[in-house]
Amino acid sequence: MSETWTFICASEELLPGEMKTAFDEVTGTPLVVFNLDGELYALEDQCSHEEFELSSGVIDAAEGSIECILHGARFDIRDGRALCAPAYSPVPKFPVKREHGGIWSRDDRD
Repeated sequence: MSETWTFICASEELLPGEMKTAFDEVTGTPLVVFNLDGELYALEDQCSHEEFELSSGVIDAAEGSIECILHGARFDIRDGRALCAPAYSPVPKFPVKREHGGIWSRDDRD
């Protein structure tokens, strides 16, 4: 597991209802970080149904989900679980933190 955190953006650049993307500095994994009512969540930026960028999708802040624009699969932003077909597998969730005026995340899988 990598201990290296990837800088996503300055804290003030990610407002509620928005998302920002980056690539993990160690693994190259695409990351998407969401601000959901002031709480931060990070997922792998890839639909588990078909390898397509979740960040291209639409956020439903009321439901706390993102919908993949390719086939309509929806995922819970808070934990990555699939909410409807055609996706059945969750999207990996990653740690996220605020530190030194920035937002940071990392691929913490072994």
